[in-house]
Amino acid sequence: MSQFDVLTVGNAIVDIISRCDDRFLSENAITKGAMNLIDADRAEHLYALMGPAVEASGGSAGNTAAGVANFGGRAAYFGKVADDQLGEIFIHDIRAQGVHFQTRPGDKRPPTARSMIFVTEDSERSMNTYLGACVEFGPEDVEADVVAQSKVTYFEGYLWDPPRAKQAILDCAAIAHKHGREVSMTLSDSFCVQRYRAEFLELMRSGTVDIVFANEQEALALYETEDFEQALNNLSRDCKLAAVTLGEQGAIVVKDAERIRVPASNVTNLLDTTGAGDLFASGFLYGYTSGRSLENCGRLGCYAAGVVIQQIGPRPMTSLAKGAAALGLT
Repeated sequence: MSQFDVLTVGNAIVDIISRCDDRFLSENAITKGAMNLIDADRAEHLYALMGPAVEASGGSAGNTAAGVANFGGRAAYFGKVADDQLGEIFIHDIRAQGVHFQTRPGDKRPPTARSMIFVTEDSERSMNTYLGACVEFGPEDVEADVVAQSKVTYFEGYLWDPPRAKQAILDCAAIAHKHGREVSMTLSDSFCVQRYRAEFLELMRSGTVDIVFANEQEALALYETEDFEQALNNLSRDCKLAAVTLGEQGAIVVKDAERIRVPASNVTNLLDTTGAGDLFASGFLYGYTSGRSLENCGRLGCYAAGVVIQQIGPRPMTSLAKGAAALGLT
């Protein structure tokens, strides 16, 4: 009997979200729609330029864990914060969501990671992330008993940026597979894919990763092609199961020769796309670890993504469990 449905592993980040226009992005050399890694000086500079902002605990895998718990699933999380104010905020927020989080904080330096997220009028988000304490996450932070007792261990591709995290992920995968569990990853960002394409493919082809999450751009980048069908065929060859999000077109689930297309949820008030992919993964993995059909898993993912993009911030402010039940999804 497993203790957890989903364990997520990622960069523990506090998001600082503000609105801006495209001119601001251009003037400050911010790549639109991407996650830009920055240093401490750049972080202070951008923060000083920000308008009114909303602070919210984030980080891709942390958002996914919070979403799983919001659905009523049993979620755990590994991630490194510092012993500082933002670290306290992150710890409080993720535990308040009902997520098991016991990773020991680091010292005050480097400080807890933060991401300045600029949301333009088209609701696209451009992230500028200072990793801070995240780079301290390593093998010693792996709770082997939690990995062994989690049906699926899920990690974010962004973890390939801080070097010590790679070994921690490989350790998690070895423990998970030893106990008959599965391992999942999200490709995170097309720029992240370009940095680590060969390593990501090796994780998939070696069987280290069983389930892959991507959006259309990431899938194309992974296989260096403009042919989406070819990318899907390659995904079906290289991993046990994949789910690819398509924005307004919903998502497609890929397993061997099977292709399951799932429509997007009805969205009436698009505000902020931050966390859309993270919440898709939470709905899908909640359904998957509950033994639901792949179509239902995809629908739960699209539903969760549709909820989060109609609010500011990456973690749902309403009950996903109640909403999904009202729609007949659970």
